[in-house]
Amino acid sequence: MADWVIVVDDDTSNLKMAGHILSKANMRVTALKSGQALLDYVGENGTPDLILLDINMPGMDGFETLRRLHEGNGELSDVPVIFLTADENAESETKGLSLGAVDFIKKPFVPEVLTIRVKHIIELSHLQKSLENEVDKKTKENERLFIHVVQALAEAIDAKDTYTNGHSSRVALYSRDIAERAGYRGKELDQIYMMGLLHDVGKIGVPDAIINKPSKLTDEEFESIKNHPVMGARILQKIKEMPALSTGARWHHEKYGGGGYPDNLKGDDIPLEARIIAVADAYDAMSSRRSYRDVLSQEVIRGEIEKGKGVQFDPELADIMLTMIDEDKDFNMREF
Repeated sequence: MADWVIVVDDDTSNLKMAGHILSKANMRVTALKSGQALLDYVGENGTPDLILLDINMPGMDGFETLRRLHEGNGELSDVPVIFLTADENAESETKGLSLGAVDFIKKPFVPEVLTIRVKHIIELSHLQKSLENEVDKKTKENERLFIHVVQALAEAIDAKDTYTNGHSSRVALYSRDIAERAGYRGKELDQIYMMGLLHDVGKIGVPDAIINKPSKLTDEEFESIKNHPVMGARILQKIKEMPALSTGARWHHEKYGGGGYPDNLKGDDIPLEARIIAVADAYDAMSSRRSYRDVLSQEVIRGEIEKGKGVQFDPELADIMLTMIDEDKDFNMREF
């Protein structure tokens, strides 16, 4: 497909000359006579490969036109713009480059110069987009690989506890659902999902005999369990690429009204992600089997979440969880 260039100039002879030169170089050329015409045209017809834009035009000059193009953001912000000018003026050149122009071409045109510069800028633009796409592709591949590794680690953590099969995965799913209803979007949801998967990573350092003890824990054993948030945070802080990942691990046992561990935070001093995971974690604990009981009924779980509003849980997040419970008519949010 031929490269598409839009030429904007209030001088008809310049439009014809540029169109003739570029068409001979096998480019598709659209000629427009004002900045407003350009804005209207691209709004309806999509984005060209390059724009040749005259600086001095009546009404909206080239500088203002470029500003307006970039205000629209989207794909138009990435279209390379070369300013056309009859004057070699350092001030204008500085202003144009600061606005995002990639080059200047002097009028009247020298055919070979115009063709080479336009081709060169378009080739560079295509190369840049190709590289960006490749980086984006590799980034997504790495993110998927990272998530798979995290999921495998979460399964290994859950395997330590005879009675919490799939716990971390369910907490991650519930956390993401709560977060989305609370306004999280895009990568924020991916991050809260991974925080949920790894919230119990500190249990790696807790002896299996304590985790799986069917009888009541001694004070010393309970202190060992209570240390898992600190240990989990210490492990996850080593992942420098995602510094927030340790948030859920450290503070998911804090209580909204105070009295939780390890730092006895309360209210909004507890990071929002940890407050989300706290609700999801408590819900899954009640909707899963334990050595001493079966899955609790939805009615009992709902009552416990309601009772914990403002005491154990952030009230707004608890309300979101209650809505999720009410929507789950067949009680599918549970361990089977």
